[in-house]
Amino acid sequence: MTATATKVLSKGQKQAADVTALLRARNPLIWIVTREEARVEGFIAEAAAAASYVPHFWDVSAGVTKLNGDKDNKFANQEDPGAVLNTVRAAADRTSSKERGVWVLRDLPIWLQGQAGAAPTRALRNLARYLPGVERDSAQAVVIITPDSNIPAELAGHVTVIDWSLPDRTEIAAVLDAALNSLPEDIRAKAAPNGTRDAAIDAAVGLTGEEAASCFAKSLVQTRTIDPAVVSSEKRRVIVREKVLEWHDPIPGGLDAVGGLDNLKGWLVARKNAFSPKARAYGLPAPKGAALVGISGCGKSLTAKAVATAWGVPLLRLDLGALKDKFVGGSEGNIRKAFKVIEAIGRCVVWIDEIEKAMAGSTGGASDGGVSADALGAVLSWMQDRTGEAFVIATANDISSLPPELLRKGRFDDIFFVDLPNATERKGVFAAALKAHGRSEITVDFDMLSDATNGFTGAEIAELVPTALFAGFEDDAREITTEDLLAAAKEVVPLSKSSATKIASLREWGQANARPATSSKTEARGATGRKLDLEAA
Repeated sequence: MTATATKVLSKGQKQAADVTALLRARNPLIWIVTREEARVEGFIAEAAAAASYVPHFWDVSAGVTKLNGDKDNKFANQEDPGAVLNTVRAAADRTSSKERGVWVLRDLPIWLQGQAGAAPTRALRNLARYLPGVERDSAQAVVIITPDSNIPAELAGHVTVIDWSLPDRTEIAAVLDAALNSLPEDIRAKAAPNGTRDAAIDAAVGLTGEEAASCFAKSLVQTRTIDPAVVSSEKRRVIVREKVLEWHDPIPGGLDAVGGLDNLKGWLVARKNAFSPKARAYGLPAPKGAALVGISGCGKSLTAKAVATAWGVPLLRLDLGALKDKFVGGSEGNIRKAFKVIEAIGRCVVWIDEIEKAMAGSTGGASDGGVSADALGAVLSWMQDRTGEAFVIATANDISSLPPELLRKGRFDDIFFVDLPNATERKGVFAAALKAHGRSEITVDFDMLSDATNGFTGAEIAELVPTALFAGFEDDAREITTEDLLAAAKEVVPLSKSSATKIASLREWGQANARPATSSKTEARGATGRKLDLEAA
C-alpha cells in the first residue's frame, strides 16, 4: 500500500476553498474584510474558477474590469454603483450575458451610507433575495471587498462575512522566494545564510503580503541579505496603526540584565527552543506563557522585557485597563481587537502588567455595569483557545483580587512566585545595576552590600546605584565606592518593613500555589549557619 503525501494548504487557499463552497451553495452576497485587495482578489478568481463562475471586478474609477485591470468591453459605462448592480440583475435574467458570474465590488460600502445609500442598499437586498433562485447556468453572486467590517443593518441577515487572514508562513515563504529569485545569482547565494530564511519568515508573519515584500526588499537594499531584525521592525507600524497595544523597545543585555531568579530564567531559556523549526517538525506545541506573582519591585516586569530581548522578538504591552469602555460589550470588543492583532503579529512576547488591577471587580459586586466581567471573559477565552505563537507574561502583585479561574492550568504553562532577593541574588542585582550604569569595572564589596540590603526588593537595590552616582558626581565627579552605596541604603525604608503583613500573606500563597523563581540550590533568604561535618562525628 503506497502512502500519498497530503498537500499542505495555506490559510489563503483554505479560505478560497470556503468561497468556492459558498458559491456552489448559492450564497448570493459575500462580504470580505481585508486590507489586501490585490492578494484576496487572486484567491477569489481561483475560487470562482473552481466553482465554474467567471469573475468580474468593479470599482468607481475603472468600472468593470478583468483581474489584470483591463477593461471588460462587454460592460461599458458601469462606473456608477447602481448601474453595476442592475447589470448583475440583468446577468441573472440572461438579458446581458449567458454565463455564471462572480461580481467583485471594491468601493461599494461608501455608497451604502446615509440617505444617498438607500437605493444601492435596497438593490443589494433585492439581489440577495432573488439570486439564490435563478437557474444554475445563469447563477450570479456578489463579493464585496473592503477593510470595513461595519455591515449596514439592512444587509446583516443576507451577507456571509469572511475576515480574510493575513499571509501565513507558507505564503510568506513564497513572497521571500520571489524576492530572492529576482536577484542576480551571485547576490542570491549570499542573501539568505543558514538559519536566516526561517527566522525571516517568522519575523514577517503578521505583515500583509505587500508589507512583507517591501521589508524583504528594504533588507536586501540595506544589507544585501535578508535580515530578520529589519523585517521584524516593520511590525511596529502595525501596532501604531491599530492603537490597542504598546510597542516596547528591547532592553540591552536580555536576561543577563535580571539579577537572580535563576529558576525562572532557566525555564525561559528552555522555552525558547520550543519555537524552533525542529520543535515545529516534532509537533511540540508553542509555549503559552507564564504568570509571575510576587512582591513588587523584585524583577517581574524586568523579566518580561528581558525575555523579548533574549528571544529576539517584539515586546507588546497589553494594558487591559486602557481598553475598558463605559458601555457593556465595548471593553470586550476592544480587547478582542487587541488579541486579533497579537495573533496576526505571530511570535512575540505580550506583557500584561499588574493584571489584578485590570481584573478588579470582575467576579461580582462590581459597579461598572459588567465592564470588568466582559474583560475577564474575553481574556479567559483567548488564553484558553489561542493557537498562535505569542508568549504571554502576566505580572501580579496582589493575588487576593485575582479571579481563580485566571491562574488555573491551561491559561499559562506555569506560575512562578517572585520573592525578595536572597543574599546571592542581591549581589547579582548590584552587579546588573552597576553594569547598566557603565560601572561594571569598579571594585565594591558585594558581601557587605548584600548584608546591608537584606529585606530590600530588587528595585530598591538597583536604585541605590544612581543615588550613589549623584553623591559621587557632587563630590568632584569621583568614582562611587562601597561606602556611597551603603550610605544610600541607610536612607531606604524597604517595602518588607512598610508592608510586612501583606508580604507575609503573599509568601504563604506563593509557597502553596506556585513554583519559586529562585531554585532551592541557592541559599535561603537571610539564613546563615555553620556547615557541620556530621559524617565525621
